[in-house]
Amino acid sequence: MKRVLFVLIAVAALGFAGWFGLRGLGGGHPLAASVAIPMKPAEDLPDTPAEWRGRIDYRALDAQLSALAQRPEMAGLAVAVVEDGALRFVRTYGVADSATGAPVTPHTLFRWASVSKTATGAMAAALTRDGKVDLDRSVASWNTSLRLPGGAETRVTVGDLLAQRTGLTKNAYDEKLEEGQDPALLRMGLASAPLQCDPGTCHTYQNIAFDTAAEILGRAANEPFPDAVEARFFRPLGMVSAGYGMARLTGARDWAKPHRDGRVRPVKEAYWRVPAAAGVESDIVDFATWMQAMMGARPDVLPGPVLQLAHSPRVGTGRLYGGTLRQATSDASYGLGWRSFTYGGQRLEGHSGAVSGYRATMIFEPATRTGVVALWNSDWGFPFRIPFAAIDSYHGRADARWLDLSELPPVTGGASGASPTTVNLKE
Repeated sequence: MKRVLFVLIAVAALGFAGWFGLRGLGGGHPLAASVAIPMKPAEDLPDTPAEWRGRIDYRALDAQLSALAQRPEMAGLAVAVVEDGALRFVRTYGVADSATGAPVTPHTLFRWASVSKTATGAMAAALTRDGKVDLDRSVASWNTSLRLPGGAETRVTVGDLLAQRTGLTKNAYDEKLEEGQDPALLRMGLASAPLQCDPGTCHTYQNIAFDTAAEILGRAANEPFPDAVEARFFRPLGMVSAGYGMARLTGARDWAKPHRDGRVRPVKEAYWRVPAAAGVESDIVDFATWMQAMMGARPDVLPGPVLQLAHSPRVGTGRLYGGTLRQATSDASYGLGWRSFTYGGQRLEGHSGAVSGYRATMIFEPATRTGVVALWNSDWGFPFRIPFAAIDSYHGRADARWLDLSELPPVTGGASGASPTTVNLKE
């Protein structure tokens, strides 16, 4: 709470111009990122061993993360742990930019990738509670750009859209988006795309079709979708680093460059052009704030009925992740831009994401309000294991060894090859 008050005072004093290129009131355009907004003082973050208190063995976790960050597949990494609802651990590792050696800090911006869908689902649930959106209303009735085979947009509801039940083959036309084609035109072209199932009857993960939500929710809120999310959620939560758009990331003073094979790669704009699907960036501290809000810690901004509507399972899905992690999870479901599944006999919730040069994950256990957010600027999938290692530690399970690096190929110079844990690039 202190961070929220501190940030709001700072924003007001600086006239909304700042470190992260914040949007001016009502303008919707990034301001010059030339004035540094004071952030939460480092001494207020639990980022040293003396401040790590809880059931989780944070010293052991820190040692594991330090070793992980030394792998050649990695560049930089930021991790925060919320235990029993409280922020207990914040730590950063490696470099935001291998070309300059700039380190990752608690205020380095990373991309959320598909974790952005959680903000979309929350906005849909909030507007539904406001009476501005009807989840049972057809997508076609909103006059969107989405066209589905056989005119199925007249049958597919807003709730179906957000639960990924369009029936389209997985990640339909993502490759065309990556080639630079216009998302609205691609949505119109989906009328000719192949189907995996009858629309409305199964879960098939999408980005381009899912971003139809930006059209619907923007109209319902009577302002551009990104502005609506920032105004309704991010700013009231004190998440001053969180927002949308490529220019907002690359215009910041402290941002993580995308890496592959140890080298900085060009920033790709493609998935920013589907903001409801993959448009958010923030630092690790604000990412943790979002997880706490998703746990129910801020009912003034995200009331319980909104969270329940967003998080409730609507359709079963296949198992998540890959390799041994895939085998350790079961009973996976999807809500409104929201995943849930069973692990270790407990229900976990959240989302993970991947775009070129970035990965993100937010996984927590609602029953104990304990979970992890992690952001890293490489394409390696192994760090998706981090939340499971922390949750195992919380429950005193010592045999999972999710972050045991001995199973990986030895480092012999250069990247050591593919991780045994993989995830689809667009998820």
